[in-house]
Amino acid sequence: MAFREVTMLEVKEILRLWLLGVAKKRIAHQLGFDVKTVRRYLKAARAQGVEAAYGLPALTDELVAAVVAAVQPRTGRPRGQDWERCAAQRDFLAAQLERGVRLTKLRKLLRRRGVEIPYDTLRRYALAELGFGRAEPTVPVADGEPGAEVQLDTGWMGLLERDLFGQRRRFRAWIFTAVRSRHRFVYPVFRETTETAIEACEAAWAFFGGVFKALIVDNTTAIVHTADPLQAKLVEGFLEYAQARGFAVDTTQVRAPKDKARVERAVSTVRDDCFGGEQLLTLDDARARAHRWCLDEYGLRRHSTTQRRPREHFEAEEQPTLLPAPTAPYDTPLWCEPKVGLDQFAAVAKALYSLPLVYRRRRLRARADSQTVRFYDHGQLVKVHPRQLPGRRAIDPADFPAASLACAQRDAAFFVRQAQDHGPHVGRFAEALMAGPQPWTRMRQLFKLLSLARKYGARLDAACQTALAADLVDVHRLAELVRLDVRPAPRPTRVLPLARYLRPASQYALPLARREPPPEGAQP
Repeated sequence: MAFREVTMLEVKEILRLWLLGVAKKRIAHQLGFDVKTVRRYLKAARAQGVEAAYGLPALTDELVAAVVAAVQPRTGRPRGQDWERCAAQRDFLAAQLERGVRLTKLRKLLRRRGVEIPYDTLRRYALAELGFGRAEPTVPVADGEPGAEVQLDTGWMGLLERDLFGQRRRFRAWIFTAVRSRHRFVYPVFRETTETAIEACEAAWAFFGGVFKALIVDNTTAIVHTADPLQAKLVEGFLEYAQARGFAVDTTQVRAPKDKARVERAVSTVRDDCFGGEQLLTLDDARARAHRWCLDEYGLRRHSTTQRRPREHFEAEEQPTLLPAPTAPYDTPLWCEPKVGLDQFAAVAKALYSLPLVYRRRRLRARADSQTVRFYDHGQLVKVHPRQLPGRRAIDPADFPAASLACAQRDAAFFVRQAQDHGPHVGRFAEALMAGPQPWTRMRQLFKLLSLARKYGARLDAACQTALAADLVDVHRLAELVRLDVRPAPRPTRVLPLARYLRPASQYALPLARREPPPEGAQP
């Protein structure tokens, strides 16, 4: 099996099921992991002092972070080399399957072509990519226990009436159907997103008076991130919502409506019977119409299969077995992967949030709710900011160098304090320079003053004293004043060396004449 990274939410789901008493092999089968992977994470949890007998109260964010840090997951390919070999032989496989060749025979034909592929991989590829097995007869799916499952589907419903601008807007609906009683709830929306899916689920739990233990969903991108017959991956936002409300999510097979036959025909029924011919002006009108239809029309109509009214059937058998309905509204989070820019800001929902310098040019995971925005790096929490409105910024001064932050925030007082460190008169000159309205417009002059202080040292303090005495507050003239005070160093005296071959006077034939100085007043 190819290695893939286990996300933080998937680790939390493993721990949650373990604390609920689910066996390791069952957890691995349900989440699509190898049982060895599950054992590694449970071993790390036990190393943190947590046991299965502690129950759900032991499941905390700190435990999940510690387990992720201990295991240190790595990224990997979603599928292995055997899947790539199947993809390379796609045309050959499709042609042979169309001729009715069995998969066992296909393995032999591939072996003759020099391609060795395990049977399990070949069958998964044929099911997922080539439509293998679609001609099999339909087998009725068991209804299950009361309150155990609710099936979910979505589809386009129709058009609203014209608005003030003469436009008609099309809407769709999330359709919930209780598996056993066939009781139904319809929630119209404009867009099929994760946020509207969570909103529809919240409205459904209020309508049913409780939460079903399992939600069977189609492979909509609002809920399912990666559709796969064996290892489907949910959208993190919806998986977190399912964990918060305590229900499991089961995805159907790709292009296999037989997995959720209770709702597959519901789209056309709701479109024609509920909204067909109705005069609906707004989305609220559509929701009110759907609520009346579910309770008074469809809910009181005898079902052809169960031979019972869905509403009465649900209230008698399923409603008492549901999980408690939520008492507080759910704060829908936003999950995204922003990239930290060169300015150390990451954009989340059109707002900017500062991050430490070490994360610059890196892509992080961000979770934003109504109150906070959390940034994660490989499952580790690295930053928490209060949520900002679009267009606003959240800045932590500890993330930036002090000078850069002061310059960006136009904090002239910070640079005045730096000037005071170079001398009292330099500080007074800087204060005089920044006096008056809009001091940030003269910050470049303050930068020039600090540059002169680093260059000339103590001489600048004396020059500033002279300039202040003359009421001269000009950086350029101060620079000329400092330069005038700089005296050139004296040139070193040139010392002539003694002659190497100087002879004594006794070696000359004639005595050396002494040159007497001229008398006073004589002409030279």
